[in-house]
Amino acid sequence: MPAIEIHKVTANIGARIVGVDLSKPLDEETAAVVREALNVHKALVFDEVNLDDEGQQAFARHFGDLTTAHPTVPAVEGAPNVLPVDSERGRANHWHTDVTFVLNPPQASTLRSLTIPPYGGETLIANAAAAYRDLPEPLRRLADTLWAEHTNDYDYAVPDEAIDEEKAAQRAQFTSIRYRTAHPVVRVHPLTGERGLFIGGFAQRIAGLSVPESRRILDLLQAYVTRPENILRWRWSENQLVLFDNRITQHYAIDNYDGLPRRLNRVTVAGDIPVGVEGKESYVIEGDASHYTTIAA
Repeated sequence: MPAIEIHKVTANIGARIVGVDLSKPLDEETAAVVREALNVHKALVFDEVNLDDEGQQAFARHFGDLTTAHPTVPAVEGAPNVLPVDSERGRANHWHTDVTFVLNPPQASTLRSLTIPPYGGETLIANAAAAYRDLPEPLRRLADTLWAEHTNDYDYAVPDEAIDEEKAAQRAQFTSIRYRTAHPVVRVHPLTGERGLFIGGFAQRIAGLSVPESRRILDLLQAYVTRPENILRWRWSENQLVLFDNRITQHYAIDNYDGLPRRLNRVTVAGDIPVGVEGKESYVIEGDASHYTTIAA
């Protein structure tokens, strides 16, 4: 077995992993090395993975039970745990953490490249723990006390006249079941104990504040997440897989490829219920996601 090599990509987030064959089951020692690397680097890149949908799911299962593809969006035909991230089905060009509008969002996400445009189409991944550490002490103390309501019926900030029939149908499908969940703005990572800003595009309102007041505070905190120093900008090649910790990162798919085909397949791992700095768990306001995910212990 070749030695496993871990090469940092940036100072604050991201590493390339060399010497791990994802097409074969991982032994316990290798799985532990990958998990620890994920805890440290938040996002891991594997080249020349030679996986199909089954292989991607098998790799993701090393980290826990799989979710289905999405609470409301259809899966790949015949693969209920695989979500096609296809430019023809919409573009998630906003900062977010996957599926935070449910009680227990995925703990980890895997993306596997299938069709890559000749230019553009990068994925940005941000380290929310580094963002929290960057906060001035008064802001950190404030953030520790805040809770935010996350919903899939979020503010797209797109004028109605810019929504054609296809986009309207995609939006209707995305919100076909309405979810609202309250999460701590600062989440404590269950494995590392790190604190991270748990916000992003689905976070729409701070508990106890008006929408305009909430927006100002969320924008202020979000600006720390999206500092260039905290971001990995990944330029995809075909046959790659990126694994990122969904509990302490955000990501953004850049729409900068002139409408050319872009297709990744996503498989996510069931997560635990987020916990804030005072030990209080997130709670559901509206929507049942039991068909989508189990709750990790």
